[in-house]
Amino acid sequence: MNPYGEKVAGILLAAGASTRMGAIKQLLPIEGETLLGRVIGEALSSDLDKVILVLGYEANEIRKSLANVLAHPKLKVIENKRYREGISTSIIAGLSKVGDAYPHVMILLGDMPAITSALINLLLRRFFDSRLPIGAISIKGERSHPVIFSRIFYPELNALRGDIGARALFEKYPDRVCFVEPEQYFDDRDIDTPDDYLEFRSTLSCQTTKIDNNEHQ
Repeated sequence: MNPYGEKVAGILLAAGASTRMGAIKQLLPIEGETLLGRVIGEALSSDLDKVILVLGYEANEIRKSLANVLAHPKLKVIENKRYREGISTSIIAGLSKVGDAYPHVMILLGDMPAITSALINLLLRRFFDSRLPIGAISIKGERSHPVIFSRIFYPELNALRGDIGARALFEKYPDRVCFVEPEQYFDDRDIDTPDDYLEFRSTLSCQTTKIDNNEHQ
């Protein structure tokens, strides 16, 4: 179990159809792994007790790419047949596998390649310290992802419809949210278009060059 005393399941959303990318964005290569594989690796390395990966579009092809982690004891892969009806259906599909064993659930996006286990653990730590029932990463005062909810909100998460995610709960309960600013720079962009992808890879390349230069000084 994680060090917080109460189990937390992560729901990793990766069912989208990549309509603006023109390719299966979950499989885009980033530093020797796929975009989705990168996020899964960080989630599995974190203090989350379970990671429920929700696939939809090209589920079989994506599953093949994950052969090296499918047997991980913390990972459960499910398929959302209704993914075209919006992100809410993937949240509900993931929540159906959470069960009573997990009093908290963290929602992560599979197309945010800069998510790290350290960021996930920071959100968990601050969330439990706050004793509030909702938590979220915040960038310069703006809500970002990942987000986390206690069990009392499972019925409202199950009532979500369409493609709006859990935004309505933050608007409905602003005084019950623990916002967490990252301790280090966090690039919270999600990868939706070819330009997004190229810009992110360019950013990584610049960071690698900077690190190499510092090591040789």
